[in-house]
Amino acid sequence: MSQPNYITPAGFAALQAAHHQLFDQERPKMVEVVSWAAGNGDRSENGDYIYGRKRLREIDRELNRLAKRMKDAQVVDPRRQPDKHRVFFGATVTVADEDDRESAYTLVGVDEADAAAGRISWNTPIAKALRGAAVGDLRIVQLPGGAKELEIIAIRYPE
Repeated sequence: MSQPNYITPAGFAALQAAHHQLFDQERPKMVEVVSWAAGNGDRSENGDYIYGRKRLREIDRELNRLAKRMKDAQVVDPRRQPDKHRVFFGATVTVADEDDRESAYTLVGVDEADAAAGRISWNTPIAKALRGAAVGDLRIVQLPGGAKELEIIAIRYPE
């Protein structure tokens, strides 16, 4: 059985916006280009036609992927978390490692993860180690470079 596709309301809105942009804007423009290019004669050496058909296939694949992700999505609003003193989906957690370097992570859905922005998927090793923790707890995370101990400094949920 696969894991649920948890996502925040903002993440779901971003999926919808991406689908809308592709379906209502980019795809119709590409269909127009392909139609124009098809009317220019020999399609075997027509770069606009060949590229356009390829791009349409890419757009359709991405539309299908987005539609499936939205269909399978379970929107979880972190503002409604009853226990805001522990780390659960949607929490922003500030941790300190053994060298007292602080980092902040927000546990989000797979589709909205962006490590550079501090948004990590709720099923990454770090997120798994942090889930259920309270301020002051120590957690050991198994990373490719070895085990690392993290202390939970703060937990925030959106208002």
